[in-house]
Amino acid sequence: MRDKIRREVSSIIPISDREAATIAEVISWIDSGAELYRRQKPDIPNKHLISYFAVVDGDYVLLVDHKNAELWLPTGGHVEVGEHPIATVIREAKEELSIEAEFLQQQPLLVSCTNTVGKTAGHTDVSIWYALKGNRKIFLDFDKSEFHSVRWFHKNDIPFDRTDPELKHFLNKLYRKDYVS
Repeated sequence: MRDKIRREVSSIIPISDREAATIAEVISWIDSGAELYRRQKPDIPNKHLISYFAVVDGDYVLLVDHKNAELWLPTGGHVEVGEHPIATVIREAKEELSIEAEFLQQQPLLVSCTNTVGKTAGHTDVSIWYALKGNRKIFLDFDKSEFHSVRWFHKNDIPFDRTDPELKHFLNKLYRKDYVS
């Protein structure tokens, strides 16, 4: 699975030197033989894989008011031992939003390394970012144990001061490439 995850990260086409450096850093981490999966909540090992997925409907992005992070975030979750990050997206879309994952593209758009904040602060999430097709008109039966609420934000009205620091870069990349119609 390590080789598959390495290929997944390697498939990301960077649009900045900073992003290229992050991809190289993550590939080096994968190649190091370090544990990739969280074995014990919240932070063992201290650095582990996450799959993020932004649910998108045209110019709107679904964000969740995450209880532990205390931020508005795209949905996602920890990659389970032996699980491919795409399988994580499919599983988490069902668990957290009760939707079937429909990818805008199969390849991830971004990888990031972020120090966590909020109630489980202090570890590093290596997040592989995907985009899913959404529909603002359908009711979302979201996981109330993890989220206070869910909300569709116009891409120009996202509370960037209260979200993942890489969300703006992800959205710039997403809309730049015209993945969203």
